[in-house]
Amino acid sequence: MKEITQIEKNDSTEEKIKQAAREVFTQKGYAATRTRDIAEASGYNLALINYYFRSKEKLFDIVMLEHLQTFVHGILGIVDDPATTLQTKIKILVTHYIDMLIKNPDLPLFILSEIKQDPSMLISKVGVGKMQHKELYIVKQWNEMVAITKKPSINPAHMIMNVVGLTIFPFIGSPLIRNRTGMSVAQFNVLMEERKTLIPIWINAIINIE
Repeated sequence: MKEITQIEKNDSTEEKIKQAAREVFTQKGYAATRTRDIAEASGYNLALINYYFRSKEKLFDIVMLEHLQTFVHGILGIVDDPATTLQTKIKILVTHYIDMLIKNPDLPLFILSEIKQDPSMLISKVGVGKMQHKELYIVKQWNEMVAITKKPSINPAHMIMNVVGLTIFPFIGSPLIRNRTGMSVAQFNVLMEERKTLIPIWINAIINIE
């Protein structure tokens, strides 16, 4: 393993350690991961990892925060964009999540598992709670649609949960789905690409947007 030198004190080394930590934490979770596991995965020794990140906990905080920001804040620009219609937001949101999860298929289960251990972390470290004090534009559009069409008042959270559930759950259940159907990862991803078109159709049928 590599030792600490002046040459190695750079952003490249730090990023390589973080990348190894992302992979190990995602596969094993925080509790089951040892700093030695990250050292072996990155090719750097324990002293160098401690030099950059001080502790496993601090390295995990960095990795988890990045994961949560990717998962949560990546959609804020989509759902809060006044320039797109409600239907377009749904399409973009589904495409965004599917593209992200094809690249990071273990991400949702990892986040759910870790949040279950410490749900307050999501609010305190990512600032999700702050969203509750601001009406997102997609909610405003939903309420306008309900008022114009005189549809029964339905909490817009149902729409958001349906979009997220239809998009994310297949990735959470991917190992079981692929095992029971005999699909390869590539075949499963083709199926997920098809859902980019299908999910918006299903959502629009549920809420009957014309």
